[in-house]
Amino acid sequence: MTMEQPDAIVHQPVRLKIMAALNPLPAREALEFLRLRALVGATDGNLGAHIGTLEQAGYVEVEKDFVGKKPRTRVRLTKAGRRAFEAYIEFLREIVGAS
Repeated sequence: MTMEQPDAIVHQPVRLKIMAALNPLPAREALEFLRLRALVGATDGNLGAHIGTLEQAGYVEVEKDFVGKKPRTRVRLTKAGRRAFEAYIEFLREIVGAS
């Protein structure tokens, strides 16, 4: 199946970086927010907003808990998120192959 246009949710650069960072992880494995922030190079607020958009689209799941008294946020790709990322990469491959 060929996409006519890239997925607008994935296409945004920060969200693409988030998904690229999460995609290599085994299914159900998550990255902590602080690690993801370091990988993506975004501010807390910017990263949080983009994670919210991905969560609303069903592409990531966010888990919040505590380690001792410190809050912890972890993010993982959903099956839908993995499919969307793979479709986006395939879209890019088709563009590169078509030129």
